[in-house]
Amino acid sequence: MQKLLLLGDEAIAQAALDAGLSGVYAYPGTPSTEIMEYVQRSKQAEAGNVHRKWSANEKTAMEAAIGMSYAGKRAIVCMKHVGLNVAADPFMNSAITGANGGLIVLVADDPSMHSSQDEQDSRYYARFAQIPYVEPSNQQEAYDLTHFAFELSERLHTPVLMRVTTRLAHSRAGVVTRESRPQNEINLCGNPKQFILLPANARRQYVELIEKNVEFIKSSETSGNNKYIDGTDKSMGIIASGIAYNYLMENYPDRNCPYPVLKITQYPLPTAMIEKMADECESILVAEEGYPLIEEQLRGILDRGIRVKGRLDGTLPRVGELNPNFLAVALSMADPHGAPVPEIVAPRPPALCVGCPHIDSYNALNEAMEPYGKGKVFSDIGCYTLGALPPFNAIYSTVDMGASITMAKGATDAGLTPCVAVIGDSTFTHSGMTSLLDAVIEQTPITVLILDNSTTGMTGGQESHALGRLISICKGLGVEEEHIRVIKPLANQHEANVKVISEELAYQGVSVIIPQRECIQTLSRRVKAKKQ
Repeated sequence: MQKLLLLGDEAIAQAALDAGLSGVYAYPGTPSTEIMEYVQRSKQAEAGNVHRKWSANEKTAMEAAIGMSYAGKRAIVCMKHVGLNVAADPFMNSAITGANGGLIVLVADDPSMHSSQDEQDSRYYARFAQIPYVEPSNQQEAYDLTHFAFELSERLHTPVLMRVTTRLAHSRAGVVTRESRPQNEINLCGNPKQFILLPANARRQYVELIEKNVEFIKSSETSGNNKYIDGTDKSMGIIASGIAYNYLMENYPDRNCPYPVLKITQYPLPTAMIEKMADECESILVAEEGYPLIEEQLRGILDRGIRVKGRLDGTLPRVGELNPNFLAVALSMADPHGAPVPEIVAPRPPALCVGCPHIDSYNALNEAMEPYGKGKVFSDIGCYTLGALPPFNAIYSTVDMGASITMAKGATDAGLTPCVAVIGDSTFTHSGMTSLLDAVIEQTPITVLILDNSTTGMTGGQESHALGRLISICKGLGVEEEHIRVIKPLANQHEANVKVISEELAYQGVSVIIPQRECIQTLSRRVKAKKQ
Protein backbone atom coordinates (compact mmCIF):
# COMPACT_ATOMS: atom_id res chain seq x y z
CA MET A 1 0.00 0.00 0.00
CA GLN A 2 1.33 3.43 -0.95
CA LYS A 3 0.03 6.94 -1.63
CA LEU A 4 0.52 8.34 -5.13
CA LEU A 5 -0.26 11.74 -6.68
CA LEU A 6 -2.40 10.79 -9.70
CA LEU A 7 -4.66 12.23 -12.33
CA GLY A 8 -8.15 10.76 -12.25
CA ASP A 9 -7.26 8.87 -15.45
CA GLU A 10 -4.05 7.58 -13.86
CA ALA A 11 -5.90 6.47 -10.72
CA ILE A 12 -8.19 4.33 -12.89
CA ALA A 13 -5.23 2.89 -14.78
CA GLN A 14 -3.32 2.03 -11.60
CA ALA A 15 -6.42 0.52 -10.02
CA ALA A 16 -7.00 -1.65 -13.09
CA LEU A 17 -3.41 -2.92 -12.90
CA ASP A 18 -3.72 -3.60 -9.17
CA ALA A 19 -7.02 -5.40 -9.81
CA GLY A 20 -5.38 -7.96 -12.10
CA LEU A 21 -5.84 -6.32 -15.48
CA SER A 22 -4.87 -8.39 -18.50
CA GLY A 23 -5.66 -5.91 -21.28
CA VAL A 24 -6.54 -2.30 -21.95
CA TYR A 25 -8.05 -1.36 -25.30
CA ALA A 26 -8.59 2.20 -26.48
CA TYR A 27 -8.41 4.82 -29.19
CA PRO A 28 -6.92 8.17 -28.09
CA GLY A 29 -9.47 10.84 -27.28
CA THR A 30 -9.37 13.67 -24.74
CA PRO A 31 -10.05 13.32 -21.82
CA SER A 32 -9.51 9.54 -21.66
CA THR A 33 -6.12 9.26 -23.40
CA GLU A 34 -3.95 9.22 -20.27
CA ILE A 35 -5.33 5.86 -19.09
CA MET A 36 -3.70 3.93 -21.92
CA GLU A 37 -0.55 6.07 -21.79
CA TYR A 38 -0.13 5.36 -18.07
CA VAL A 39 -0.43 1.60 -18.64
CA GLN A 40 1.98 1.78 -21.57
CA ARG A 41 4.61 3.41 -19.32
CA SER A 42 3.97 1.09 -16.39
CA LYS A 43 6.69 -1.37 -15.39
CA GLN A 44 3.97 -3.31 -13.57
CA ALA A 45 2.08 -3.72 -16.86
CA GLU A 46 5.26 -4.70 -18.67
CA ALA A 47 6.10 -7.34 -16.05
CA GLY A 48 2.57 -8.73 -16.29
CA ASN A 49 2.54 -8.70 -20.11
CA VAL A 50 -0.63 -6.62 -20.04
CA HIS A 51 -1.99 -5.87 -23.52
CA ARG A 52 -1.59 -2.10 -24.05
CA LYS A 53 -1.59 -1.30 -27.77
CA TRP A 54 -3.88 1.32 -29.30
CA SER A 55 -6.81 0.02 -31.36
CA ALA A 56 -7.87 1.26 -34.79
CA ASN A 57 -11.08 2.73 -33.35
CA GLU A 58 -13.41 2.41 -30.38
CA LYS A 59 -15.53 -0.31 -31.98
CA THR A 60 -12.56 -2.62 -32.47
CA ALA A 61 -11.36 -1.77 -28.96
CA MET A 62 -14.73 -2.72 -27.47
CA GLU A 63 -14.87 -5.98 -29.38
CA ALA A 64 -11.34 -6.96 -28.34
CA ALA A 65 -12.18 -6.24 -24.70
CA ILE A 66 -15.27 -8.46 -24.99
CA GLY A 67 -13.00 -11.17 -26.41
CA MET A 68 -10.65 -10.93 -23.42
CA SER A 69 -13.64 -11.12 -21.07
CA TYR A 70 -14.84 -14.17 -23.01
CA ALA A 71 -11.52 -15.86 -22.16
CA GLY A 72 -12.09 -15.16 -18.46
CA LYS A 73 -9.60 -12.34 -18.01
CA ARG A 74 -10.12 -8.77 -16.84
CA ALA A 75 -10.22 -6.04 -19.46
CA ILE A 76 -10.93 -2.32 -19.58
CA VAL A 77 -11.88 -0.43 -22.74
CA CYS A 78 -11.40 3.35 -22.67
CA MET A 79 -12.82 6.13 -24.84
CA LYS A 80 -14.25 9.63 -24.77
CA HIS A 81 -17.98 10.13 -24.99
CA VAL A 82 -18.24 10.43 -28.78
CA GLY A 83 -16.12 7.28 -29.01
CA LEU A 84 -18.94 5.37 -27.35
CA ASN A 85 -21.09 6.28 -30.35
CA VAL A 86 -18.57 4.42 -32.51
CA ALA A 87 -18.55 1.47 -30.10
CA ALA A 88 -22.32 1.47 -29.58
CA ASP A 89 -23.04 -1.73 -31.53
CA PRO A 90 -20.78 -4.09 -29.56
CA PHE A 91 -21.43 -2.13 -26.34
CA MET A 92 -25.20 -2.62 -26.51
CA ASN A 93 -24.80 -6.27 -27.45
CA SER A 94 -22.33 -6.85 -24.59
CA ALA A 95 -25.21 -6.18 -22.20
CA ILE A 96 -26.92 -9.23 -23.74
CA THR A 97 -23.85 -11.47 -23.87
CA GLY A 98 -22.86 -10.45 -20.38
CA ALA A 99 -19.29 -10.78 -19.13
CA ASN A 100 -17.12 -13.67 -18.07
CA GLY A 101 -13.90 -12.02 -16.93
CA GLY A 102 -14.44 -8.57 -15.45
CA LEU A 103 -15.22 -5.97 -18.13
CA ILE A 104 -15.18 -2.19 -17.52
CA VAL A 105 -16.24 0.31 -20.18
CA LEU A 106 -14.55 3.59 -19.18
CA VAL A 107 -16.07 6.66 -20.81
CA ALA A 108 -14.75 10.18 -20.25
CA ASP A 109 -17.36 12.86 -20.92
CA ASP A 110 -16.47 16.44 -21.84
CA PRO A 111 -19.08 18.92 -20.54
CA SER A 112 -18.65 22.39 -22.08
CA MET A 113 -16.97 20.76 -25.07
CA HIS A 114 -13.37 21.68 -24.25
CA SER A 115 -12.19 19.43 -27.09
CA SER A 116 -15.31 17.80 -28.47
CA GLN A 117 -18.17 18.21 -30.93
CA ASP A 118 -20.87 17.82 -28.29
CA GLU A 119 -21.32 17.33 -24.55
CA GLN A 120 -23.39 14.13 -24.46
CA ASP A 121 -23.90 12.26 -21.20
CA SER A 122 -22.74 8.63 -21.34
CA ARG A 123 -24.89 7.64 -18.36
CA TYR A 124 -27.76 7.43 -20.84
CA TYR A 125 -25.93 4.70 -22.76
CA ALA A 126 -25.62 2.58 -19.61
CA ARG A 127 -29.29 3.16 -18.86
CA PHE A 128 -30.11 2.34 -22.50
CA ALA A 129 -28.15 -0.92 -22.26
CA GLN A 130 -29.61 -1.60 -18.76
CA ILE A 131 -26.27 -2.29 -17.14
CA PRO A 132 -24.79 -0.98 -13.88
CA TYR A 133 -22.65 2.14 -13.95
CA VAL A 134 -20.47 4.00 -11.48
CA GLU A 135 -19.45 7.65 -11.30
CA PRO A 136 -16.62 8.67 -8.95
CA SER A 137 -16.53 12.10 -7.34
CA ASN A 138 -12.76 12.20 -6.76
CA GLN A 139 -9.50 10.42 -7.62
CA GLN A 140 -9.60 8.07 -4.62
CA GLU A 141 -13.10 6.97 -5.56
CA ALA A 142 -11.96 6.51 -9.15
CA TYR A 143 -9.33 4.09 -7.86
CA ASP A 144 -11.64 2.26 -5.45
CA LEU A 145 -14.58 2.05 -7.86
CA THR A 146 -12.38 0.45 -10.53
CA HIS A 147 -11.75 -2.45 -8.13
CA PHE A 148 -15.45 -2.54 -7.27
CA ALA A 149 -16.53 -2.49 -10.92
CA PHE A 150 -14.37 -5.49 -11.79
CA GLU A 151 -15.76 -7.41 -8.82
CA LEU A 152 -19.35 -6.45 -9.66
CA SER A 153 -18.82 -7.38 -13.30
CA GLU A 154 -17.62 -10.87 -12.42
CA ARG A 155 -20.18 -11.44 -9.64
CA LEU A 156 -23.18 -10.46 -11.78
CA HIS A 157 -21.65 -11.43 -15.14
CA THR A 158 -22.21 -8.04 -16.71
CA PRO A 159 -20.13 -5.26 -18.23
CA VAL A 160 -19.98 -2.17 -16.01
CA LEU A 161 -19.74 1.37 -17.37
CA MET A 162 -17.58 3.87 -15.47
CA ARG A 163 -18.16 7.53 -16.26
CA VAL A 164 -15.76 10.35 -15.49
CA THR A 165 -15.68 13.94 -16.72
CA THR A 166 -12.88 16.24 -17.85
CA ARG A 167 -12.25 17.92 -14.46
CA LEU A 168 -11.83 14.61 -12.66
CA ALA A 169 -9.87 12.96 -15.47
CA HIS A 170 -7.33 15.79 -15.68
CA SER A 171 -6.89 16.91 -12.06
CA ARG A 172 -4.53 15.37 -9.49
CA ALA A 173 -4.97 14.20 -5.93
CA GLY A 174 -3.37 11.79 -3.50
CA VAL A 175 -4.54 8.20 -3.96
CA VAL A 176 -3.96 5.36 -1.51
CA THR A 177 -3.42 2.14 -3.43
CA ARG A 178 -4.01 -1.51 -2.53
CA GLU A 179 -1.86 -4.58 -2.88
CA SER A 180 -2.18 -5.95 -6.38
CA ARG A 181 -3.92 -9.23 -7.12
CA PRO A 182 -2.82 -11.69 -9.82
CA GLN A 183 -4.41 -11.80 -13.23
CA ASN A 184 -7.19 -14.28 -13.85
CA GLU A 185 -6.36 -17.57 -15.50
CA ILE A 186 -7.99 -18.40 -18.81
CA ASN A 187 -11.41 -19.76 -17.94
CA LEU A 188 -14.16 -20.11 -20.53
CA CYS A 189 -17.71 -19.51 -19.34
CA GLY A 190 -19.91 -22.46 -18.46
CA ASN A 191 -22.61 -21.53 -20.98
CA PRO A 192 -21.25 -22.26 -24.48
CA LYS A 193 -24.08 -20.23 -26.06
CA GLN A 194 -23.56 -17.09 -23.98
CA PHE A 195 -21.72 -15.18 -26.68
CA ILE A 196 -23.72 -16.53 -29.65
CA LEU A 197 -26.39 -13.91 -30.21
CA LEU A 198 -28.65 -15.88 -32.50
CA PRO A 199 -32.20 -14.62 -31.93
CA ALA A 200 -33.20 -17.68 -29.87
CA ASN A 201 -30.23 -17.19 -27.51
CA ALA A 202 -30.48 -13.41 -27.46
CA ARG A 203 -34.17 -13.46 -26.52
CA ARG A 204 -33.46 -15.75 -23.59
CA GLN A 205 -30.47 -13.73 -22.42
CA TYR A 206 -32.36 -10.46 -22.74
CA VAL A 207 -34.93 -11.80 -20.28
CA GLU A 208 -32.03 -12.71 -17.97
CA LEU A 209 -30.67 -9.15 -18.29
CA ILE A 210 -34.05 -7.72 -17.26
CA GLU A 211 -34.14 -10.09 -14.29
CA LYS A 212 -30.59 -9.06 -13.31
CA ASN A 213 -31.77 -5.48 -12.89
CA VAL A 214 -33.18 -6.49 -9.51
CA GLU A 215 -29.63 -7.43 -8.46
CA PHE A 216 -28.22 -4.23 -9.96
CA ILE A 217 -30.62 -2.10 -7.86
CA LYS A 218 -29.95 -4.22 -4.76
CA SER A 219 -26.20 -3.65 -5.16
CA SER A 220 -26.78 0.07 -5.60
CA GLU A 221 -28.75 0.16 -2.32
CA THR A 222 -26.38 -1.99 -0.23
CA SER A 223 -22.84 -1.60 -1.59
CA GLY A 224 -22.07 1.54 0.42
CA ASN A 225 -21.12 3.50 -2.69
CA ASN A 226 -24.29 5.58 -2.42
CA LYS A 227 -24.50 7.48 0.86
CA TYR A 228 -27.37 9.25 2.59
CA ILE A 229 -25.98 12.08 4.75
CA ASP A 230 -28.65 13.50 7.06
CA GLY A 231 -29.11 17.23 7.69
CA THR A 232 -31.08 19.40 10.08
CA ASP A 233 -32.79 21.62 7.49
CA LYS A 234 -35.51 19.54 5.81
CA SER A 235 -36.78 22.38 3.64
CA MET A 236 -34.68 20.88 0.86
CA GLY A 237 -32.83 17.67 0.12
CA ILE A 238 -29.91 17.53 -2.32
CA ILE A 239 -29.04 14.67 -4.65
CA ALA A 240 -25.47 15.07 -5.92
CA SER A 241 -23.86 12.64 -8.33
CA GLY A 242 -20.21 12.11 -9.21
CA ILE A 243 -18.07 15.23 -9.27
CA ALA A 244 -21.15 17.39 -8.57
CA TYR A 245 -20.85 16.24 -4.95
CA ASN A 246 -17.42 17.91 -4.78
CA TYR A 247 -18.84 21.09 -6.28
CA LEU A 248 -21.55 21.08 -3.61
CA MET A 249 -19.10 20.58 -0.75
CA GLU A 250 -16.82 23.37 -1.96
CA ASN A 251 -19.57 25.69 -0.72
CA TYR A 252 -19.26 24.09 2.74
CA PRO A 253 -15.53 24.01 3.60
CA ASP A 254 -16.31 22.38 6.95
CA ARG A 255 -18.31 19.67 5.04
CA ASN A 256 -21.28 20.66 7.22
CA CYS A 257 -24.11 21.03 4.72
CA PRO A 258 -27.36 21.77 6.63
CA TYR A 259 -29.53 19.89 4.13
CA PRO A 260 -29.84 16.11 3.77
CA VAL A 261 -27.56 14.97 0.92
CA LEU A 262 -27.81 11.79 -1.13
CA LYS A 263 -24.43 11.18 -2.74
CA ILE A 264 -24.84 9.09 -5.90
CA THR A 265 -21.87 7.05 -7.08
CA GLN A 266 -23.48 3.84 -8.31
CA TYR A 267 -26.43 3.29 -10.62
CA PRO A 268 -29.22 2.24 -11.07
CA LEU A 269 -30.58 4.86 -8.71
CA PRO A 270 -31.09 3.72 -5.09
CA THR A 271 -34.86 4.02 -5.03
CA ALA A 272 -35.25 3.45 -1.28
CA MET A 273 -32.85 6.29 -0.44
CA ILE A 274 -34.65 8.62 -2.83
CA GLU A 275 -38.02 7.72 -1.26
CA LYS A 276 -36.56 8.47 2.18
CA MET A 277 -35.46 11.95 1.04
CA ALA A 278 -38.85 12.63 -0.56
CA ASP A 279 -40.62 11.62 2.65
CA GLU A 280 -38.48 13.93 4.80
CA CYS A 281 -37.89 17.00 2.60
CA GLU A 282 -40.12 19.67 1.10
CA SER A 283 -38.18 19.88 -2.18
CA ILE A 284 -35.23 18.21 -3.89
CA LEU A 285 -32.33 19.87 -5.71
CA VAL A 286 -30.51 17.63 -8.18
CA ALA A 287 -26.86 18.43 -8.89
CA GLU A 288 -25.43 16.33 -11.71
CA GLU A 289 -22.75 16.89 -14.34
CA GLY A 290 -24.20 16.54 -17.82
CA TYR A 291 -27.80 15.93 -18.79
CA PRO A 292 -30.68 15.92 -16.28
CA LEU A 293 -30.79 12.12 -16.11
CA ILE A 294 -31.50 11.81 -12.38
CA GLU A 295 -33.86 14.77 -12.46
CA GLU A 296 -35.92 13.15 -15.23
CA GLN A 297 -36.00 9.80 -13.44
CA LEU A 298 -37.19 11.37 -10.19
CA ARG A 299 -40.31 12.58 -11.91
CA GLY A 300 -41.09 8.93 -12.64
CA ILE A 301 -39.96 7.45 -9.32
CA LEU A 302 -41.76 9.93 -7.08
CA ASP A 303 -45.56 9.86 -7.28
CA ARG A 304 -46.12 12.81 -4.95
CA GLY A 305 -46.17 16.54 -5.59
CA ILE A 306 -42.68 17.25 -4.21
CA ARG A 307 -40.85 19.93 -6.17
CA VAL A 308 -37.75 18.72 -8.02
CA LYS A 309 -35.23 21.43 -8.97
CA GLY A 310 -32.18 21.26 -11.20
CA ARG A 311 -31.25 21.77 -14.83
CA LEU A 312 -34.75 21.31 -16.22
CA ASP A 313 -36.41 24.12 -14.30
CA GLY A 314 -33.53 26.57 -14.68
CA THR A 315 -32.26 26.40 -11.09
CA LEU A 316 -28.98 25.22 -12.62
CA PRO A 317 -27.77 25.98 -16.17
CA ARG A 318 -29.06 23.58 -18.83
CA VAL A 319 -25.78 23.44 -20.76
CA GLY A 320 -22.07 23.41 -19.96
CA GLU A 321 -20.09 22.31 -16.94
CA LEU A 322 -21.51 22.51 -13.48
CA ASN A 323 -19.37 24.37 -10.94
CA PRO A 324 -19.48 25.44 -7.26
CA ASN A 325 -20.61 28.97 -8.16
CA PHE A 326 -23.76 27.75 -9.92
CA LEU A 327 -24.57 25.61 -6.92
CA ALA A 328 -24.00 28.52 -4.53
CA VAL A 329 -26.63 30.53 -6.39
CA ALA A 330 -29.02 27.54 -6.34
CA LEU A 331 -28.49 27.31 -2.56
CA SER A 332 -29.41 31.03 -2.17
CA MET A 333 -25.87 31.93 -1.14
CA ALA A 334 -24.13 35.10 -2.26
CA ASP A 335 -23.10 34.90 -5.90
CA PRO A 336 -19.36 34.20 -5.75
CA HIS A 337 -18.74 34.95 -9.41
CA GLY A 338 -15.79 37.28 -9.91
CA ALA A 339 -15.62 40.49 -11.88
CA PRO A 340 -16.20 40.31 -15.64
CA VAL A 341 -13.20 39.96 -17.89
CA PRO A 342 -12.08 43.41 -19.08
CA GLU A 343 -12.55 44.15 -22.78
CA ILE A 344 -8.81 44.77 -23.13
CA VAL A 345 -8.21 41.04 -22.58
CA ALA A 346 -8.39 39.60 -26.06
CA PRO A 347 -9.34 35.95 -26.63
CA ARG A 348 -6.62 33.71 -28.01
CA PRO A 349 -8.06 31.25 -30.50
CA PRO A 350 -6.28 27.93 -31.07
CA ALA A 351 -3.86 27.78 -33.97
CA LEU A 352 -1.70 25.27 -35.82
CA CYS A 353 1.82 24.99 -34.41
CA VAL A 354 4.62 26.92 -36.07
CA GLY A 355 6.14 24.52 -38.57
CA CYS A 356 3.03 22.32 -38.79
CA PRO A 357 2.84 20.53 -42.16
CA HIS A 358 -0.89 21.26 -42.38
CA ILE A 359 -0.10 24.96 -42.92
CA ASP A 360 1.58 24.29 -46.26
CA SER A 361 -1.10 21.73 -47.19
CA TYR A 362 -3.88 24.30 -46.68
CA ASN A 363 -1.97 27.04 -48.49
CA ALA A 364 -1.66 24.79 -51.54
CA LEU A 365 -5.25 23.58 -51.33
CA ASN A 366 -6.66 27.10 -51.05
CA GLU A 367 -4.82 28.24 -54.16
CA ALA A 368 -5.87 25.18 -56.14
CA MET A 369 -9.52 25.69 -55.13
CA GLU A 370 -9.66 29.40 -56.02
CA PRO A 371 -11.22 28.84 -59.48
CA TYR A 372 -14.04 26.77 -58.00
CA GLY A 373 -15.40 29.02 -55.27
CA LYS A 374 -16.15 28.44 -51.59
CA GLY A 375 -17.94 25.69 -49.70
CA LYS A 376 -16.53 22.59 -51.39
CA VAL A 377 -13.97 21.32 -48.86
CA PHE A 378 -15.11 18.88 -46.16
CA SER A 379 -12.90 18.16 -43.18
CA ASP A 380 -12.62 15.78 -40.26
CA ILE A 381 -11.61 15.51 -36.60
CA GLY A 382 -8.00 16.39 -35.86
CA CYS A 383 -5.50 19.25 -35.63
CA TYR A 384 -6.34 20.11 -39.22
CA THR A 385 -9.86 21.12 -38.12
CA LEU A 386 -8.17 24.44 -37.31
CA GLY A 387 -8.20 25.01 -41.06
CA ALA A 388 -11.69 26.41 -40.45
CA LEU A 389 -10.17 29.46 -38.73
CA PRO A 390 -8.23 32.41 -40.12
CA PRO A 391 -5.92 32.76 -41.91
CA PHE A 392 -6.94 29.64 -43.85
CA ASN A 393 -10.77 29.58 -43.82
CA ALA A 394 -10.27 26.47 -45.90
CA ILE A 395 -12.86 23.95 -44.69
CA TYR A 396 -16.64 23.94 -44.41
CA SER A 397 -17.57 20.89 -42.34
CA THR A 398 -16.45 18.92 -39.31
CA VAL A 399 -19.05 16.43 -38.12
CA ASP A 400 -17.52 13.17 -36.91
CA MET A 401 -14.59 10.82 -37.48
CA GLY A 402 -14.52 9.77 -41.13
CA ALA A 403 -17.37 12.04 -42.26
CA SER A 404 -15.22 14.19 -44.54
CA ILE A 405 -15.02 11.58 -47.32
CA THR A 406 -18.65 10.49 -47.20
CA MET A 407 -19.92 14.07 -46.96
CA ALA A 408 -17.82 14.99 -49.98
CA LYS A 409 -19.31 11.99 -51.75
CA GLY A 410 -22.87 12.94 -50.79
CA ALA A 411 -22.39 16.55 -51.88
CA THR A 412 -20.99 15.32 -55.20
CA ASP A 413 -23.97 13.01 -55.57
CA ALA A 414 -26.11 16.13 -55.09
CA GLY A 415 -24.31 17.86 -57.99
CA LEU A 416 -21.80 20.03 -56.10
CA THR A 417 -18.39 19.79 -57.82
CA PRO A 418 -15.49 19.52 -57.40
CA CYS A 419 -15.62 18.30 -53.78
CA VAL A 420 -12.58 17.72 -51.59
CA ALA A 421 -12.23 15.71 -48.38
CA VAL A 422 -9.48 16.52 -45.87
CA ILE A 423 -8.72 13.79 -43.33
CA GLY A 424 -5.79 12.88 -41.08
CA ASP A 425 -3.82 9.66 -41.34
CA SER A 426 -5.02 8.27 -38.00
CA THR A 427 -8.61 9.37 -38.58
CA PHE A 428 -8.48 7.66 -41.98
CA THR A 429 -7.65 4.27 -40.47
CA HIS A 430 -10.14 4.93 -37.65
CA SER A 431 -13.19 5.35 -39.87
CA GLY A 432 -12.26 6.80 -43.24
CA MET A 433 -11.43 3.57 -45.06
CA THR A 434 -15.02 2.40 -45.46
CA SER A 435 -15.99 5.89 -46.61
CA LEU A 436 -13.33 5.75 -49.30
CA LEU A 437 -14.56 2.31 -50.33
CA ASP A 438 -18.04 3.74 -50.92
CA ALA A 439 -16.56 6.40 -53.21
CA VAL A 440 -14.42 3.84 -55.08
CA ILE A 441 -17.36 1.47 -55.63
CA GLU A 442 -19.32 4.27 -57.31
CA GLN A 443 -16.28 6.01 -58.81
CA THR A 444 -17.50 9.27 -57.36
CA PRO A 445 -15.33 12.15 -58.63
CA ILE A 446 -13.89 13.43 -55.35
CA THR A 447 -10.38 14.34 -54.25
CA VAL A 448 -9.27 13.07 -50.85
CA LEU A 449 -6.33 14.68 -49.04
CA ILE A 450 -4.97 12.36 -46.35
CA LEU A 451 -2.79 14.64 -44.26
CA ASP A 452 -0.08 12.24 -43.13
CA ASN A 453 1.87 13.65 -40.18
CA SER A 454 2.86 10.14 -39.01
CA THR A 455 1.05 10.41 -35.69
CA THR A 456 -2.22 11.06 -33.87
CA GLY A 457 -1.28 14.67 -33.28
CA MET A 458 -4.36 16.17 -31.64
CA THR A 459 -4.29 13.82 -28.65
CA GLY A 460 -0.57 14.02 -27.91
CA GLY A 461 1.33 12.16 -30.61
CA GLN A 462 0.28 8.52 -30.26
CA GLU A 463 1.42 6.12 -32.99
CA SER A 464 -0.88 6.06 -36.00
CA HIS A 465 -2.15 2.77 -37.44
CA ALA A 466 -1.61 4.36 -40.86
CA LEU A 467 2.16 4.70 -40.44
CA GLY A 468 3.81 3.38 -43.58
CA ARG A 469 0.56 1.82 -44.82
CA LEU A 470 -1.47 4.56 -46.53
CA ILE A 471 -0.51 3.84 -50.12
CA SER A 472 -1.09 0.09 -49.79
CA ILE A 473 -4.42 0.65 -48.02
CA CYS A 474 -5.64 2.99 -50.76
CA LYS A 475 -4.54 0.52 -53.45
CA GLY A 476 -6.31 -2.27 -51.60
CA LEU A 477 -9.52 -0.25 -51.49
CA GLY A 478 -9.38 0.11 -55.25
CA VAL A 479 -8.00 3.62 -55.84
CA GLU A 480 -6.11 3.65 -59.15
CA GLU A 481 -2.38 3.76 -58.49
CA GLU A 482 -1.76 6.69 -60.87
CA HIS A 483 -4.23 8.74 -58.83
CA ILE A 484 -2.53 8.13 -55.50
CA ARG A 485 -0.16 11.10 -55.30
CA VAL A 486 2.35 11.80 -52.49
CA ILE A 487 3.46 15.42 -52.00
CA LYS A 488 5.77 17.18 -49.54
CA PRO A 489 3.98 20.00 -47.69
CA LEU A 490 6.79 22.56 -47.62
CA ALA A 491 6.86 26.21 -48.65
CA ASN A 492 9.50 25.54 -51.33
CA GLN A 493 7.22 22.86 -52.84
CA HIS A 494 4.16 25.11 -52.99
CA GLU A 495 3.87 25.52 -56.75
CA ALA A 496 4.44 21.81 -57.40
CA ASN A 497 1.82 20.89 -54.77
CA VAL A 498 -0.77 23.29 -56.25
CA LYS A 499 -0.16 21.68 -59.65
CA VAL A 500 -0.74 18.14 -58.29
CA ILE A 501 -3.93 19.15 -56.48
CA SER A 502 -5.25 20.99 -59.55
CA GLU A 503 -4.60 17.95 -61.76
CA GLU A 504 -6.52 15.64 -59.44
CA LEU A 505 -9.40 18.08 -59.05
CA ALA A 506 -9.88 17.79 -62.81
CA TYR A 507 -9.93 13.96 -62.70
CA GLN A 508 -13.44 12.49 -62.96
CA GLY A 509 -12.94 9.69 -60.47
CA VAL A 510 -11.56 9.02 -57.00
CA SER A 511 -8.13 10.47 -56.36
CA VAL A 512 -6.05 10.48 -53.18
CA ILE A 513 -3.33 13.01 -52.42
CA ILE A 514 -1.09 12.33 -49.42
CA PRO A 515 0.75 15.41 -48.09
CA GLN A 516 3.44 13.61 -46.09
CA ARG A 517 5.59 15.27 -43.39
CA GLU A 518 6.03 14.42 -39.72
CA CYS A 519 4.21 16.42 -37.03
CA ILE A 520 6.59 19.13 -35.79
CA GLN A 521 5.85 18.27 -32.14
CA THR A 522 6.47 14.55 -32.63
CA LEU A 523 9.66 15.32 -34.52
CA SER A 524 10.83 17.64 -31.74
CA ARG A 525 10.20 14.98 -29.09
CA ARG A 526 11.94 12.32 -31.14
CA VAL A 527 15.04 14.48 -31.72
CA LYS A 528 15.15 15.40 -28.04
CA ALA A 529 14.92 11.73 -27.01
CA LYS A 530 17.86 10.85 -29.27
CA LYS A 531 20.04 13.48 -27.59
CA GLN A 532 19.36 12.11 -24.10
